[in-house]
Amino acid sequence: NDLLLDKNGKKMSKSKGNVINPDDIVNEYGADTLRLYEMFMGPLQADKPWDNNGIEGSRKFIDRVYRIIVEENKVKDVENNNLEKIYNQTVKKVTEDYESLNFNTAISAMMIFVNAVYKEDILPKYMAEGFVKLLNPICPHVTEEMWQYLGHNNTITYESWPTYDVDKTKEEEYELVVQVNGKLR
Repeated sequence: NDLLLDKNGKKMSKSKGNVINPDDIVNEYGADTLRLYEMFMGPLQADKPWDNNGIEGSRKFIDRVYRIIVEENKVKDVENNNLEKIYNQTVKKVTEDYESLNFNTAISAMMIFVNAVYKEDILPKYMAEGFVKLLNPICPHVTEEMWQYLGHNNTITYESWPTYDVDKTKEEEYELVVQVNGKLR
C-alpha cells in the first residue's frame, strides 16, 4: 500500500525494504484485527503511519468485545436503561459514518460504546446483537462466531441493519455560552 508510512514518515515500498507483509500480520493477529486496524488508522485517502502498537490495540479491542459477548455473562434478555442513549447514539453514528466511508470515526464510536458496556453488569441481548451487526462489516469472522454464540443458526450476513430511536439520541442538557456585559457566561 503506497499510502502507508514507516515510523520515520517515509513512504513504505518493496524497493526500500520497509513493507509490512499482510500475511504475517494475519498469521499473528488474524484478518479481523488487520481489517480493524487499517480502517481505524484514519481517512481512507490519507497517508498513514504503520504502528505495531496500533495493531496490538486493535487486537485488544476485538478481545474485549469477545469477552463481553461470550465470556463475561453480561448479555441478558433484560433492559438496561443506562445504555439506551449511548446505544442509540452509537447505531446512529456508525450508520452515518459507514455511509460516508468514515470508518475510523465509526470504530471510535464503537469503542466508546464498549467502554460504557464494560462499566455495566448487563448488556441487553438486542443491544449485543445490534452491536455485533455494526462491527460485522469490519470484523466479519469474529462477529459471525459471536452471532452464533448469541443463539442464531443463520449467518449474520443477511440480517437487517440495526435501527435507532432518534428521541433517545438527543442530549438532555445543552451548555449555552452567552456574553453579558462583555463577559462570557
